[in-house]
Amino acid sequence: MLNTLLPILLFAAVALTLLGAARRIALWRQGRPAKVNLLAGLLAMPRRYLVDLHHVVARDRYISNTHVATAGGFALSALMAIAVHGFGLHNKVLGYALLVATAVMFCGALFVYKRRINPPARLSKGPWMRLPKSLLMFSGSFFIATLPVAGILPADFGGWVVAAVLALGVLWGVSELFLGMTWGGPLKHAFAGALHLAWHRRAERFGGGRSTGLKPLNLADHQAPLGVEQPKDFTWNQLLGFDACVQCGRCEAMCPAFAAGQPLNPKKLIQDMVIGLAGGTDAHFAGSPYPSLDGKGRPLGEHGGNAHQPIVDGLVSADTLWACTTCRACVEECPMMIEHVDAIVDMRRHLTLEKGATPNKGAEVLENLIATDNPGGFAPGGRLHWAADLALPLMAEVKQAEVLFWVGDGAFDMRNQRTLRAFVKVLKAAKVDFAVLGLEERDSGDVARRLGDEATFQQLAQRNIHTLAQYHFKRIVTCDPHSFHVLKNEYSAFGGLYDVFHHSTYMAELMAAHRLNLNTHKGGSVTYHDPCYLGRYNGEYEAPRQVLRGLGIEVKEMERSGFRARCCGGGGGAPITDIPGRQRIPDMRMNDIRETGAELVAVGCPQCTAMLEGVVAPRPEIKDIAELVAEALIDDSAAPAKSTARREPAEVNP
Repeated sequence: MLNTLLPILLFAAVALTLLGAARRIALWRQGRPAKVNLLAGLLAMPRRYLVDLHHVVARDRYISNTHVATAGGFALSALMAIAVHGFGLHNKVLGYALLVATAVMFCGALFVYKRRINPPARLSKGPWMRLPKSLLMFSGSFFIATLPVAGILPADFGGWVVAAVLALGVLWGVSELFLGMTWGGPLKHAFAGALHLAWHRRAERFGGGRSTGLKPLNLADHQAPLGVEQPKDFTWNQLLGFDACVQCGRCEAMCPAFAAGQPLNPKKLIQDMVIGLAGGTDAHFAGSPYPSLDGKGRPLGEHGGNAHQPIVDGLVSADTLWACTTCRACVEECPMMIEHVDAIVDMRRHLTLEKGATPNKGAEVLENLIATDNPGGFAPGGRLHWAADLALPLMAEVKQAEVLFWVGDGAFDMRNQRTLRAFVKVLKAAKVDFAVLGLEERDSGDVARRLGDEATFQQLAQRNIHTLAQYHFKRIVTCDPHSFHVLKNEYSAFGGLYDVFHHSTYMAELMAAHRLNLNTHKGGSVTYHDPCYLGRYNGEYEAPRQVLRGLGIEVKEMERSGFRARCCGGGGGAPITDIPGRQRIPDMRMNDIRETGAELVAVGCPQCTAMLEGVVAPRPEIKDIAELVAEALIDDSAAPAKSTARREPAEVNP
């Protein structure tokens, strides 16, 4: 009986799987075209799955081992079940191999079951709660059905009763694992996830690469949409990426806006895009809703749409998009390597460029950038007032220098001026050949781009690139991670190719070369706050700590540090859009700091300085790394002068 039923069930499942797969592919193809090498992606997919994806999954050893056993066991079991029971290859060796595969899968499914007994809040429930049972049923049924093939039990053991029970078990298992995988069940992500890894919109992320710069809009193409209004305005491989979401909630657990009670849950946002892809409402979403000020969460079932309807006020509310700080904690944690921030900025672009709907002070800041080249609306002529007594060399006068010091718009902020002056003191102490652009420098465009104003960003970028092209320098150094990131990773799309350093990295280099004569830090205990745009965006975690160690400081690390550091709340234009929550993100970060018992917080970003100093006292003192280095400098003006033979700077052709 089983020899008759199993092939029917298996091949019916395979046929329906192909039908379901065709349906998912048709949904993805609603999106805009994207340049992808289909064959190369497929060939690269196994390595991306086994290496890159598991590099992220392995951060949770329990889930990593469970995933290997369950997913690996299922893949082998499914293929071998089709061969053994579908095509009737009743070979003893194949039978034992299928027994091993199903046994491995069964063990993995037991760990999934244990995880689901009392799941953490970040995990979606609903249909996902039946997943362990389906995994156990699939593996258990095929294990028992394969015992006669391996010669362990007679072919007719148990009679028709056992055969009927096993057939029902197999039917349950294949229905969930084959049909649900592509039709919309919990394991849909297995099919979409594999193809997402193959045709990822940021293929350069794989193999240890890093890709964090936003993709530019082609503003000359008047047929292309300005940003994303409807789900179909995403590229097809973005839609594919949304479908790959496994609803594990790692992004939710790391999101500072969600923790602060602001109306953003990155996991639900991705699932809302999946709803928009296929059509429907969020009534059946089984995870945490978007937070609300009353602490109960926003009600489900009130939002819905389809691929051809506007996303904002259909699938999501506008304040959900504006709550994001673009810190990339969600992207860093996602085991499927989904690009949440890209999607959010794409939708912001439509609201800003098409609707002019940037909330709170957003419109004012964008107008200031257009009128005065700085977000505060300060008179451009005041850009160098902070350095009136420093006699800074100007690029317009010297024409070339070893280092171009990019000042950034901290030049208009009295607190950040102390950091800039401290770094100038360090540069002079190291006898660095440097110069500044002075009044020729414009805003880097970071804030405009994160607020969705791609037109203003590109205008600022092109003007800065034109200015930089007039001069020769070896590298650009800046105290601002946001300017650092934009100059290094986003100007290149417009022809601006530069060797850009954050000041912490450059000071670490100066200290390693013994170009600075320093005392040991005399203050109290110190912790270090990782800026998102230096750490998660650019992978620089060690240089600031190296500088602090060079000052004799033993950093008291926060529980959330390095790639898991909590955002200060200052990125992505969040202080400008100012979406309310139950608490402030910088207050949460200050609580992380207080837990270390540190008396001083070392920072490396003007935004972080502003946000953390905005926390009500009592709190630890906040100092930029440049200030700490400048305070430790030994005045050796009376010492014999060292050789400062100037090296001719290499020419840079932006």
